Amino acid sequence: MEPELQIRPDDHVRGSARARLTLLEYGDYECPFCARAFVAIHEAQRALGPDLRFVFRNLPLTETHPYALPAAQVAEAADLQERFWQMHAALYIHQSEFSPETFVSLALEVGLDLDQLEQDVGSEEVLRRIQRDLRSAETLQLQGTPSLFINGRPYRGSYADGALTLALEQLLRSGDPISP
Repeated sequence: MEPELQIRPDDHVRGSARARLTLLEYGDYECPFCARAFVAIHEAQRALGPDLRFVFRNLPLTETHPYALPAAQVAEAADLQERFWQMHAALYIHQSEFSPETFVSLALEVGLDLDQLEQDVGSEEVLRRIQRDLRSAETLQLQGTPSLFINGRPYRGSYADGALTLALEQLLRSGDPISP
C-alpha cells in the first residue's frame, strides 16, 4: 500500500482499526459529488457496521470552489473542540448555503465555542493539517473529489443508489485478502 494511504494517528477516523474494510476519502466540502458520496458513505457505515472504518482527508479544490478551504478550516477547527464529525455532517448537509454567516450558524448548531473557533480557524495547526492532506493528495496525483480508496486501492465505481455499499459488501463476501 502507498505510504500516503497508511492511516495516520491524527486522521479523522470513524470505526475500529480492526474493521475488515477501510474506506478513505479525499473530499471537498463544496463539491456536490462529495455531498452525494457523504450520503452513500453514511449508508455504507450503517450497513456494514463494525466491518467498515471510514477516514476523511481534505482536498479543497479552491480554483472551482471558493468556500472549500474556509469550510475545511472550520471542520479542522471543530476537530480541536472534538466536534469534527458533527461539523463534517453539517457542512455537507448545508453545502448549498455556504457563507461566513452559515459557518457561524453551523458552529453554534454543533456546539462550538465561537471565540475558540475564531482563534483556531486560521491557526498554524489547522492550516498545517490541511496542507498535509493536500500534499498527500498531490503525491497520489489526485485531480478530483471525491477520491475514494478501499483498503488502499482506488475505488472508481459508482456511489449512487447503494452501489458503494454493494461493492463493499461484495468485497467482504469475497474474502479478498487486501488489508487496511
